[in-house]
Amino acid sequence: MDILKQPLITEKISAMNEKGVYGFIVEKTAKKPEIKNAVEKTYGVKVVSIRTMRYAGKHKTRYTKTRIVSGYTNAFKKAIVQVADGEVIDFYGEI
Repeated sequence: MDILKQPLITEKISAMNEKGVYGFIVEKTAKKPEIKNAVEKTYGVKVVSIRTMRYAGKHKTRYTKTRIVSGYTNAFKKAIVQVADGEVIDFYGEI
């Protein structure tokens, strides 16, 4: 089971990157110590604190030519990770 699914790259999170705060979409069942170990192992940084948020799927309706399609978006869990001073995570280094 891969705990870190993908990094969050939004305007708000990118502005917080300068302060050493990064966002990730994580597995829904992941706990804070597991997320901390995964970030430290993957990126080689020291994690100071973690905040997690769970989001429920939103109800969406789409009107097509033949019928009305209704459903839900996927539920997910978001983790906001703060690393130690002077350490950085480079998401764009591999591009």
